[in-house]
Amino acid sequence: MQNNLERLAQDTFENIKQEDGSGNEFWYARALAKILDYADYRNFLKVIEKAKNACQVSNNSVADHFVNVNEMIQIGKGGQREIDNIVLSRYACYLIVQNADASKAVIANGQTYFASQTRRQELQEQESFNQLKEDEKRLFLRNELKEHNKYLVETAQTAGVATNLDFAIFQNHGYKGLYGGLDAKGIHKYKGLQKSQKILDHMNSTELAANLFRATQAEEKLKRDEVKNKTIANQTHYEVGKKVRETIQELGGTMPEDLPTVEDIQKLERKAKASEKKLIKENTLPKVTANKVK
Repeated sequence: MQNNLERLAQDTFENIKQEDGSGNEFWYARALAKILDYADYRNFLKVIEKAKNACQVSNNSVADHFVNVNEMIQIGKGGQREIDNIVLSRYACYLIVQNADASKAVIANGQTYFASQTRRQELQEQESFNQLKEDEKRLFLRNELKEHNKYLVETAQTAGVATNLDFAIFQNHGYKGLYGGLDAKGIHKYKGLQKSQKILDHMNSTELAANLFRATQAEEKLKRDEVKNKTIANQTHYEVGKKVRETIQELGGTMPEDLPTVEDIQKLERKAKASEKKLIKENTLPKVTANKVK
């Protein structure tokens, strides 16, 4: 019985839903008033005012969810007349049915429909947020690693690692310690990366954290031991990487070379920005003029 009521409510309110040219959904207040059995639109406007107050109290922008517009309607003998209307977001409809006369069966159905749809959207956004938590960790750790690699370069130079080739060899010693003998090329091959792909851009947060720890501890040890010889610097970096690996093993963790290869962090950054723009767009109404929805 409940499922039948939910389906009835869905059919009722979906039938009057509108979409603009970009696929953004909205409802007209006058159409909603009829569905909710308000014969006098002026009485329905009082409910809308309560919903606007609830919107404001919830720290949401009223203008993003309730937009006054004018539209032309057909009257007798082919004539037209301009009437005022309000464009409503899904959230606005939810607030309206929460503030309407709950004794009416259609309003109770409306409350069920808009509450379930709003909750469904919240869950979808929550799922996206939970996924982004790992992505945000990656972005943060990758940026931290970039910065600390700069410090490591400066410290390694002081320790006698003078040229770009010297630093590549120095870096590989750290990788070999952490990755069980694999250098950068070996890691690249083991993880199935293409030539154009960078190792650090395809690490998950756990692997990035291990490499960040390797880099910071190598820098500190070079300074603490006052290393001035590149051979000793290379060995120091290897030992630090190996120690980090041993710690991971002692804790029962996955070896870094066996951690999954994940999406390019550059694409992730672009996707996160696009997703943010999309969520903002979905939660607000389409742009309108005084006469029509664009």
